[in-house]
Amino acid sequence: MKQNRPLTILLILAFVIAMFTLNDYGESWDEMKLYRYAADSLEAYVTWFQHGTIPVTGDRFENYGPVFVMFTRIIAKTFTRIIPGMPAVDVQHLVYFLMFLVGIWAFYHLAARWMSRNAAFGATLLFMTQPVFWGHAFINPKDIPLLSLFLLTVHLGLRMHDSLFGPATDSVFEPAAAAWKGLTPRTRRLLVGAAIFWLASILLLFGGTPLIHQWIDNAVRAAARGEPSLLPLIATRIQRIAPEIYIEKFFVLFLRMRAVTFLIVTGVLVWLYRRHFPLALRILGMILPAGIILGLAVSIRIFGTWGGLLVAGYILWKSGRKSWLLIAAYALVAILAMYLTWPYLWPDPIGHFWETVVIMAGHPWPSSVLFNGTYYPANDLPGSYVPLLLAIQLTEPVWVLFLAGLAAAVYGVVKSENIIRTMHIVPAGYASPLLAFTLAWFIVPLVTFVILRPTLYDNFRQSFFIMPPIFFMAGLAFDLIRKPVLQSALIALLIVPGLIASARLHPYEYVYYNEFIGGVDAAVDRFELEYWATSYREAAEAANRIAPPNANVWVDGPAHLFHGRDDFHIYSAQEAERADHYDVVVTLARYNLEKTSFPEAKIVYRVRRDGAVFAIIRMP
Repeated sequence: MKQNRPLTILLILAFVIAMFTLNDYGESWDEMKLYRYAADSLEAYVTWFQHGTIPVTGDRFENYGPVFVMFTRIIAKTFTRIIPGMPAVDVQHLVYFLMFLVGIWAFYHLAARWMSRNAAFGATLLFMTQPVFWGHAFINPKDIPLLSLFLLTVHLGLRMHDSLFGPATDSVFEPAAAAWKGLTPRTRRLLVGAAIFWLASILLLFGGTPLIHQWIDNAVRAAARGEPSLLPLIATRIQRIAPEIYIEKFFVLFLRMRAVTFLIVTGVLVWLYRRHFPLALRILGMILPAGIILGLAVSIRIFGTWGGLLVAGYILWKSGRKSWLLIAAYALVAILAMYLTWPYLWPDPIGHFWETVVIMAGHPWPSSVLFNGTYYPANDLPGSYVPLLLAIQLTEPVWVLFLAGLAAAVYGVVKSENIIRTMHIVPAGYASPLLAFTLAWFIVPLVTFVILRPTLYDNFRQSFFIMPPIFFMAGLAFDLIRKPVLQSALIALLIVPGLIASARLHPYEYVYYNEFIGGVDAAVDRFELEYWATSYREAAEAANRIAPPNANVWVDGPAHLFHGRDDFHIYSAQEAERADHYDVVVTLARYNLEKTSFPEAKIVYRVRRDGAVFAIIRMP
């Protein structure tokens, strides 16, 4: 506990800052649609067992797992009932930030595996104070939660391996293997057979859902046509009532019987193992946290799967063939957690999951992206897109530290880690894993972005989950300094650029660009800036002060983010109805809207930071 005290103080301090600044952050562009999707997904837990159907949004949000927004919606509705005056959006943003802090906690504990705790704390500070991450931590319900759960997935996965295959004195695997060999052949066959029967039941009853639904559909329609069938004995009015009614009834009956069957089969399996091989349940208890978190990560975005692959690769590397059963159990727990928290999968688990993989690989987005002064289609970006944005949107010291840490780690591996042990850079034997994680977690995905050029937009936010190894290597660079006082002084000095920039840009920290290109001023008309329109909160507050009573207000872009006075009459491009005149025009500075929308009207207010304009208010 004493060793982790600085981290605890840091997390508490961050939470206090968040509470004082929370209501500065505006709602982001997609939040409303995501919470409609969350409402639909929560409703599915009722409609699935009542009617055998699930609500869908129709805008492909169903290909994102809903677990985080469902959780956040429940929290927000609960808090707004307890505190009626508190805006739901502020509660949502607080939940996002708390999830960010969970990621910070996991980052620190991962870093501490490979370097001294002082250096790990320095890497954590550098990571946490990046303006891009800090800004997104309040407004991003997709990429920040994925980043945090990705970090937690890797941390818990490595800890799971260590607890099972640790030193001989602590290993659970060796006693379990001995206990298994001590069972009679008949008992072993019974336990293996029970596990296989359980797994086959799951695959048939859940994976075969669309086939079973189709079979019910065909059988009911055939009976309704008068073809020979036993169904009329059960449903005497099957030939007089619309077949859809009986299809629904029989399918819902199947769903309920399936749930009961699953509970019975699982209960029998647990009872058998508890009676004959109780160590298996202890091992399962070690696997459950890691597997559940992996499943939840995938139930945010399909890219969470990569975290599980990193963990599986590490386990195989460290423990070889004897770890296959652990990996299988880990994957199975993750699949169950993902399935239970992603209602869109329920009607066709295999088909809908594969559909999600295909769609997310293409990452459809119909608009254009401003990159280095040119607008590109989102599916035809240059290969330099992600590397250049990484170079100019992280603070200036990051890449110098990364290269220094990378050089130290490579040199340590080449010299069989003698230099690592001599200099106390990392615990003996950890240079190779750190390099392997950097390669698989960061470099391979980065190269994939460069070569395959997938559809991307809104800068590099979709790739946040590959960023942590950059900062792990930066922490390794801190450990090159042997004196703790100098090390701490360097850490304090190198986080200053991020702190200053965040204070200057608040609450739009996520638009940060470093001095390699001249800061945010130089990014105007060259790179995307306030692309999520959170500035409409500040614009609404300004309009509330200066607009006349009962004003007609034209709002460009995402008008749903503009929450003006109750007496405002708000119009937008999404509405067919138009007013004969407008007293106020609110325009987002994206897609040149601020230059083309009612240019004859006088600008009376600008939302701006460092010379970059994010939104404007015009009045005749």
